[in-house]
Amino acid sequence: MDFSSVNWIAVFVAAGAAFALGAVWYGPLLFGKRWQALVGLSDEDIQSGNMAATYGGAFVLQAIAVVVLALLIGPEATLGDGALTGLGVGAAWVATALGVTYLFSQKPFALYLIDAGYHVAYYIIAGAVLGAF
Repeated sequence: MDFSSVNWIAVFVAAGAAFALGAVWYGPLLFGKRWQALVGLSDEDIQSGNMAATYGGAFVLQAIAVVVLALLIGPEATLGDGALTGLGVGAAWVATALGVTYLFSQKPFALYLIDAGYHVAYYIIAGAVLGAF
């Protein structure tokens, strides 16, 4: 693992893009209300949470994932290479791992589709951003 090959500006931009995708994906325009119903959270539950810890922790975790994705993609990747690698990571590793967890925890398939779909889209976008830099 050669961290000197990581473009840290690209990592920050990719993590920010993934974070922005989450705001839209889990917001009222797309799947927010359906996701809330499936996980059993009310608006009050969400508002009473520690938003700084939730959003700050989510950004840090996304940044860690993007750094590892950058190491996997390598410094010579193109936008297409990055997007394709992101698709592979999101679909073959993350979505399948979530699938196993959701099967054993007996969570609804609709919740799996929302959450796995987000992660696949997130890794495609992050990979594309990394490759574009």
